[in-house]
Amino acid sequence: MSWGTELWDQFDNLEKHTQWGIDVLEKFIKFVKERTEIELSYAKQLRNLSKKYQPKKNSKEEEEYRYTSARAFLATLNEMNDYAGQHEVISENMTSLITGELTRYVQELKQERKSHFHDGRKAQQHIETCWKQLEASKRRFERDCKEADRAQQYFEKMDADINVTKADVEKARQQAQLRHQMAEDSKAEYSSTLQKFNSEQHDHYYTHIPHIFQKIQEMEERRIVRIGESMKTFAEVDRQVIPIIGKCLDEITKAAESIDHKNDSQLVIEAFKSGFEPPGDVDFEDFTQPMKRTVSESSLSNSRADGKSEPKFGGKSKGKLWPFIKKNKLMSLLTSPHQPPPPPPASASPSAVPNGPQSPKQQKEPLSHRFNEFMTSKPKIHCFRSLKRGLSLKLGAGPEDFSNLPPEQRRKKLQQKVDELNRDIQKEMDQRDALTKMKDVYIKNPQMGDAASVDHRLAELGQNIEKLRLEVQKFEAWLAEVEGRLSMRSEARRQSGLYEAQNTSAVNSCAQDRESSPDGSYTEEQSQETEMKVPATDFDDEFDDEEPLPTIGTCKALYTFEGQNEGTISVAEGEMLYVIEEDKGDGWTRIRRNEDEEGYVPTSYVEVYLDKNAKDVYKSLEKISE
Repeated sequence: MSWGTELWDQFDNLEKHTQWGIDVLEKFIKFVKERTEIELSYAKQLRNLSKKYQPKKNSKEEEEYRYTSARAFLATLNEMNDYAGQHEVISENMTSLITGELTRYVQELKQERKSHFHDGRKAQQHIETCWKQLEASKRRFERDCKEADRAQQYFEKMDADINVTKADVEKARQQAQLRHQMAEDSKAEYSSTLQKFNSEQHDHYYTHIPHIFQKIQEMEERRIVRIGESMKTFAEVDRQVIPIIGKCLDEITKAAESIDHKNDSQLVIEAFKSGFEPPGDVDFEDFTQPMKRTVSESSLSNSRADGKSEPKFGGKSKGKLWPFIKKNKLMSLLTSPHQPPPPPPASASPSAVPNGPQSPKQQKEPLSHRFNEFMTSKPKIHCFRSLKRGLSLKLGAGPEDFSNLPPEQRRKKLQQKVDELNRDIQKEMDQRDALTKMKDVYIKNPQMGDAASVDHRLAELGQNIEKLRLEVQKFEAWLAEVEGRLSMRSEARRQSGLYEAQNTSAVNSCAQDRESSPDGSYTEEQSQETEMKVPATDFDDEFDDEEPLPTIGTCKALYTFEGQNEGTISVAEGEMLYVIEEDKGDGWTRIRRNEDEEGYVPTSYVEVYLDKNAKDVYKSLEKISE
């Protein structure tokens, strides 16, 4: 029985069959892998279950394990832990002995199969090439024979014609002889090619193909034997741990048999026995005799008195407990941090965009000074806060606590700052540790260096670490404040709505003034403006929610920009949008698509068309800010 002789013409079917065999092997590998995952998961669950019911240290549960039933349960938990370990052994053995070995074997099998079928296709291509050569030789011989016949007929015709010259006849005769010679050569070549093809075909179907198919057959049989051995290993892995699992089960049975109910009953007696004698009989008291009534010492009156004292003591203790509860609640109220109302939302600036150009930072004190001068000279402007926002953004003032950012962005910035400071602290501590070790080396080996030269640097590092820790505490306090504000924001907005109903005219005039202020932007700074009659936080919340920045022109996107960073907006090439803030020299322009979509884009990506009136107002505000 050989595939080479029986299946000589089934090359394609053998290729499909061997691929199916490899798929079956890979399916078995996947099955074993999932079995190992199940074993690991089962072992993990058993360990967690055993750990869950283990007695806690220094607890009342340890006292309960003096009883034999509780000790038996503890032994069962320990044995279940060992039982779980055997399932882990099953998983490990299956992974190493089956999954790993079969995975490597599959790779080798694929390479071998690929090599055999490559040789088979090469042999087929060779025999097809020989067949094509035979067909070409045959057609050439047939063509030459036909041309020789035509040349012979032409010669005979010319020889029979008396009007044809002798030279023409001789020429026709030579042409006929030439064609006959070519036909003979083609015949010899065709015969040689035919013999060669027959020899190649015989070798192909009786030598090459049987040899290749025999190798494929042997490869397939090895695969079948290997998968059978793996299945035996699959069973043996389980069988190897059965004795240990049986031992665990025997220990559980032994622990169960060690339970002594009499001993546990005796332990209960020893635990709760009071040692007192039961009360005796109650004496008869004769009230007909004028004698002093006495009470037997063995009566239950003492026990009644004791019984009454317990509720009294319990009530007293309970009465002592509630003032402490009230005190704790009061202290918690007094020590809880006062959370101010949330500040108004702030608009992102290009400096908030990661990897974006940074605007120069200046101190806030000159800004407040200029703003106060402006307020004294222009007392009739109602919407002064909007103008101050524009000047604050224009001057690039960046508060240390990031209060000029929206709450969520501010929280992120503060968190980044805290992480950065913690990293700096760790670096400083590492340097201090390294210098301390260096100092110890200098002390032990004075020839290597002066130990006193390191003291100054160590002192500096200590001061730096202390400063950084204070900074961390400061930023963590601001971070906690922001997180509290985020939770209170909705309540603050509801309260600000009440103020809006009472001050509609002030808000309208503020909105008119903002129409002429292209630099107006949101900020979260809590300025001390005594001219306002209402809390700045409530007013800013409602004002910023209701009044968006006015448009100062339009722009056309010259290129497509993917706004993936925070504070930016994506635009498509050729898109028309509104400009709400001109470039401040940092390379960014603020635009708006609709009421809900606005952000920054690179100025070089858009062509800006500013409105003339808005541009004039914009320049006047620039002069005021200067």
